[in-house]
Amino acid sequence: MKLIIFGPPGSGKGTQASILAKKNKIPHLSTGDILRSKLEEGDDLGQELSTIMSIGNLVPDSIINPIVADKLLSNDCKNGFILDGYPRNKYQSDFLIDFLKKNNLDIDLIIDFIADTTTVKKRIMERSRIENRSDDNLEVIKTRLDKYFAETQPLAVIFKEKFKDKFFEINATQEITKIQYDIENKLKNAQI
Repeated sequence: MKLIIFGPPGSGKGTQASILAKKNKIPHLSTGDILRSKLEEGDDLGQELSTIMSIGNLVPDSIINPIVADKLLSNDCKNGFILDGYPRNKYQSDFLIDFLKKNNLDIDLIIDFIADTTTVKKRIMERSRIENRSDDNLEVIKTRLDKYFAETQPLAVIFKEKFKDKFFEINATQEITKIQYDIENKLKNAQI
């Protein structure tokens, strides 16, 4: 099973990806996890990443794209994967679509988590309170949401056009179990 999940921060996509990954014994690949695993390798690229990330800069597409590509071709992903948080911009989207085609990797399903900003802000603030996360304050949340709606949300339209019958939207404001049920039904109907 090969899935791509879109959705704003706080929409619950990470929660659902984790549930699906455990149930189907495939990796849940978030961009952050991929970068952290690369850092642990300690090679030249890992050291370059460490320098970039330690001063708070975003990892450029020219570095993140090949790292994601290597991960998708690794033994970890031979039985499938759930890609969460990638692609984030048009350049990454173009790279991923081209990479999938060149490597004969068929995506089984693309799920777009739809949630309004009020709901996701509330969820992120609740997560911040529970997990004591300093990066989840209202100013940071607003910046992350603005960036998502400006750069990442438009990619869903591209994927919807390119992967018509494999793309579906889900109401991410529902309860976790209802979202999970809707995804499971979609997977069954897609005969994955």
